[in-house]
Amino acid sequence: MKSNLQFDQDLFAKLFERDGYVVVKSLASDERCDELLQVVGEYLTAQIAPVEYEVDLQYPGAPKSLKDPGGKTIRRLLHAYARDPVFRDWATQDVIKVRLQQLFSSNDIKLSQSHHNCIMTKGAGFSSATMWHQDNRYWSFDEQNLITVWLALGKERDENGCLWVIPGSHKLDLAPGRYDAASFLRTDLELNQALISKSVKVEIDKGDVVFFHSQLFHAAGRNQTQKTKKSLVFTYHETHNNAIENTRSSRFPSIAIQ
Repeated sequence: MKSNLQFDQDLFAKLFERDGYVVVKSLASDERCDELLQVVGEYLTAQIAPVEYEVDLQYPGAPKSLKDPGGKTIRRLLHAYARDPVFRDWATQDVIKVRLQQLFSSNDIKLSQSHHNCIMTKGAGFSSATMWHQDNRYWSFDEQNLITVWLALGKERDENGCLWVIPGSHKLDLAPGRYDAASFLRTDLELNQALISKSVKVEIDKGDVVFFHSQLFHAAGRNQTQKTKKSLVFTYHETHNNAIENTRSSRFPSIAIQ
């Protein structure tokens, strides 16, 4: 039986190149996930800043103000890397590093503290939907080649707001008119409707990890269940791929992954 450090590197890279994402089953043990969940629960209960509330984003389904029912539903616990050693330990695990080295074809990798770097939640009852987008439309780096690593801390299904992706869309370069003012895909255009019809849902279980490219179109629905969905999400880039100065991407220094 292969260990988590032993895997078919060629197949892993080919799937990622073809689809823009790849799922690794059971990359994190139940014990690790439970340890992470305990700490996540403490931060969520105390609502320890910095946090991002659903109301801050105003995506479809979000409460309109902090005073409304569900107004303090948390969307993200920000700055996960700096929050607690358990998050830092996961973010720098060899099982993550060796796969990123394979996908980047480089040993020199950094973790961005400016993007993702969070506990992503979908609250029960008051979560919002995330429309179709590419992360690179909101990020500013020398090269549009970053990889997000998404760890499921519980079951992620369509009913609780799992990821949806459009396989192969990381290779697309769409005209500006196909996006709305917030850089989401316009759903009123037939070309975009045809593209979205090719989407698939990424249903994963506790301990599963999704690696996906920053150019991949992805979206997520609302959580229709009575249990908050929790995921731990970090984004990485090659050391030479610098954030552009005086942009959102350069707010915090990236961390070298040794």
